[in-house]
Amino acid sequence: MTQETPIYKDPKQPVEARVRDLLSRMTLEEKADQLLQGLIGKDVNPNNLGGENSFRPTIGSILSYSGGSKARNAFQRIAVENTRLGIPIIWGYDVIHGWRTCFPVSLAQACSFRPELTEKLSRVSALEAWTDGGVDWTFSPMVEVAHDPRWGRVVEGYGEDPVTAQAFTTAAVVGYQGKTPEEWKQPGYIAACLKHFVGYSASEGGRDYHYTDISPRALWEYYLPPFEAGVAAGARTLMSSFNDICGTPAVANHYTETEILRNQWGFTGFIVSDWGGVSQLKAQRYSSDPAVQTVHSLEAGNDMDMADFVFTNIPELVKAGKLSIATVDLAVERVLRVKFEMGLFEHPYAPEVPTEESCWKPEYLETALAAAREAMVLLKNEKQTLPLAPSGLKRVALIGPHWKNNLVHIGWWGALVKDDEKHAPSLFTKAQEFFPDAELVYEQGCPAPSVKSNLETLAARDEALLQAAAAAAASADVILLTLGEGGHQSGEYKSRRDIALPPCQEELIAAVRKAAGDKPVIALVSGGRPLAFQDAARSLDAILYIWQCGYGASQAAMEILTGKVNPSGRLAMTFPRTVGQIPVYVNQHHPARFGLNEYQDIPEENGPWFPFGYGLSYTEFTYGDLSVTPAASEGAAAFTAKVTVSNTGKMAGSETVFWYLSDLEASLTQPLKRVIAFRKIDLQPGETREVTLSVTRDMLSYVRGDGSKVLEPGDFILSASGKTEAKFTLNA
Repeated sequence: MTQETPIYKDPKQPVEARVRDLLSRMTLEEKADQLLQGLIGKDVNPNNLGGENSFRPTIGSILSYSGGSKARNAFQRIAVENTRLGIPIIWGYDVIHGWRTCFPVSLAQACSFRPELTEKLSRVSALEAWTDGGVDWTFSPMVEVAHDPRWGRVVEGYGEDPVTAQAFTTAAVVGYQGKTPEEWKQPGYIAACLKHFVGYSASEGGRDYHYTDISPRALWEYYLPPFEAGVAAGARTLMSSFNDICGTPAVANHYTETEILRNQWGFTGFIVSDWGGVSQLKAQRYSSDPAVQTVHSLEAGNDMDMADFVFTNIPELVKAGKLSIATVDLAVERVLRVKFEMGLFEHPYAPEVPTEESCWKPEYLETALAAAREAMVLLKNEKQTLPLAPSGLKRVALIGPHWKNNLVHIGWWGALVKDDEKHAPSLFTKAQEFFPDAELVYEQGCPAPSVKSNLETLAARDEALLQAAAAAAASADVILLTLGEGGHQSGEYKSRRDIALPPCQEELIAAVRKAAGDKPVIALVSGGRPLAFQDAARSLDAILYIWQCGYGASQAAMEILTGKVNPSGRLAMTFPRTVGQIPVYVNQHHPARFGLNEYQDIPEENGPWFPFGYGLSYTEFTYGDLSVTPAASEGAAAFTAKVTVSNTGKMAGSETVFWYLSDLEASLTQPLKRVIAFRKIDLQPGETREVTLSVTRDMLSYVRGDGSKVLEPGDFILSASGKTEAKFTLNA
């Protein structure tokens, strides 16, 4: 570097020195532009309604551009080489569960209870997005804890439990971004974005974009922990949420964005609004004045304006004395800091590699298959119907709307994913491979969900389809049904008032069961959320919930059906008996009375249909006695818990040990039980393994409404997966 070279262009200088130097050289207009995020052309997200957009070379960020690295680099070159200061643009995209290689949706990933798999697939997603698309910032992971499966965006999160969400959030951040600041700046690592901050998942009635009424304690107990874990893992950005939190919209919420995120957690990155989140302050009846929208959002701590360009009024507001230049500078510093930290000034251009060379590599596809195998959950297996022995079957009926529908496995946020037979083979294709000696009889059975499906279509009875399905069932040795949601029935703006199966599918189950007699009827159920179909499911002999598991879905489903793979997925979100039972989740608080029916019209025992942590296996696991003893030395750990787990069956399998804690008395009442840790272990037949847990003081503490932790002496019960438990006492 020569003496005349600006400090901000010298990679040997500290990041903070580079930020200050560049900021000192910028005009007010250049600063304002760094706080804008816009589009080039049409956005790939169908919910983001925008027309053609011209390129602004001094803009801070471009989102959702899918023109490929070469075209992206051409735009970036204008920004870097043809503007006064040459500030690179940061390119963002919703890389939620894959770029070109499609992985299981996030909720399915959580059901694997293998955070290391999520770290691995996030690494692959980052590599593909960077090399193929020039993306250096993903709007992922979505880390919100959700208790209402009617909300369509449960598909994007890691379920209902904060501890589970914390583990998968950390894994995703590390996978996308790297573990250390040295890795962050290397090409191929992309900035992570925790979203949506905060409480969006608590929208009333599960209705997207709606009001949320969250108590301070609930905010700290349920909704904030995954974000705190993501910040601790190094996430460089967050996205503010659409929702209005108890009267203050998230995009203008100083308490969450500044007091918690920055002052308490020490976050130094930047916050971007969600799509149009600043201008939507008008719809929320907060303010229709763009000046107020800008000032309040920036002063609250929201640094970048996504898509609606309200922040273009920054220069005039500063000149009019309505907005402090110090507030603007602080936001710009945060944006520039992330650009320096992610190495954008040193590596502004992405590789220009053909898609076929940069994506869909064999090791990427193997990761997709591994994740799908561990995500699927066996919900029912009466009389050990599964696994099937293909060699003993002469005629197999393949009935249902999803057998030849490749898109059903892709799910939401798959705009760039190919859903052809080469990349996403259908269940029908894989059935032909796994049942080579059987005659396969296919019948659709009922209308198939599609992007344009409506309730009337899925409620319609098609007598001809039903009769053909019944005839196929009557003539077969075994009946395999595909049921559940289509690929676009969960996701953003996909809330549902009812999460039962479509009426046409319930009729199909009844017709097939009647025709099949005592022959086995097995269902493969697709979905991006828990579905409530207990009544319809009573007549099914086995249910494999295959979620939306991406490129490996069909292969993994057939491997599990035929016993090549032992199912090991466990539910990360509770399945209610009916929609009226919502919310029902693992860490609910105690009722005032026990032993009473919660609902007069639900005659079964209290509780959900399938609870958090539920999932069957083809082998048996037994638990020994659980011991809880004081920790051997002073430190964070207060106790050491030990339990033995044995595989007493005839097949190798994986068991997830869930550690549940119950605080028997506390100054602030505590949940019936709450997850404090989990661990998935692999066991051969006859193998026994000891699983240990360091029970820390933090695990034994509870949170107040101001975020402070309280550790009270008293009696506790620790359970290992509900199979064995031990009572212990924390002394004063």
